[in-house]
Amino acid sequence: MAETTPQRDPLPEPAAYSVITATEPATGLVFASPHSGRHYPDDMQSCLSVASIRGVEDAAMDELIAPAAAHGAEVILARYGRAYVDLNRSAHDIDPELVADCALEPTPKTVAGYGVLHRLSCDGRPLYDRLLSMAEVQNRLDAVYHPYHHALGELMQSARAQTSNALLVDWHSMPSRATGRGGPDIILGDRHGTSCDAFWTRTVRQLFEQHGLFVGLNRPYAGGYATQYWGCPEEGYQALQIEVNRNLYWDEDNHRPAAGWKRCQTIIRQVSAALCATATQRLADAG
Repeated sequence: MAETTPQRDPLPEPAAYSVITATEPATGLVFASPHSGRHYPDDMQSCLSVASIRGVEDAAMDELIAPAAAHGAEVILARYGRAYVDLNRSAHDIDPELVADCALEPTPKTVAGYGVLHRLSCDGRPLYDRLLSMAEVQNRLDAVYHPYHHALGELMQSARAQTSNALLVDWHSMPSRATGRGGPDIILGDRHGTSCDAFWTRTVRQLFEQHGLFVGLNRPYAGGYATQYWGCPEEGYQALQIEVNRNLYWDEDNHRPAAGWKRCQTIIRQVSAALCATATQRLADAG
């Protein structure tokens, strides 16, 4: 009898996210990186290379903010690539040009090709040479999108229960071309003053400026889906989006850390620590 090659089970897919629990007492801060995931399952079946797909990631932002847990922030990090599922979009932002039999009304982001499932790469090339089915969309939402947002919701609710006021700090990185030569190093998005108390926007701005960085506000990034959803100060939930210019730390052509990596890493660690200390002091003053 001829020998047969044993069939191997496919490797299990990773969880949708990872959480780093704060090692200090509760501060009410939740740090999130929804766009730095690097896993692309086989079922994506894009017609582009992984290298081309990865250009839309918030490069290594998960590594830059992870140390904040040691200072009192709960940290949640996406594991799947942004082009596979964009966690900073509504689950209803489905692109009718990408998905067969889609009857939803697209938002401007979706029309541009960057809905909850992207149609285009960061340089405007089609990610697929086919239409996706609604079943594929639902599978991605069930496997990645909903678990991440459920976990984020639990962290925010827990932070509010412990401190009466939860603040989501949603971390992103922006391509250097987004603001042009001489543009901001950091852009803070507070939905034009509606998603969080001005105290937090002012504090974070000052913390970055103390390191000599040029900080902009709301243009061109005022805050995405998570900032809008959780930015309800009257209900005890606040949200602030932070965009870090990749020219501070990342070689975008070769997708690897640039010469400024260590300096940027140090700045974000110190800003995070100072923000946690401020939150702790405010809790003490209020108590």
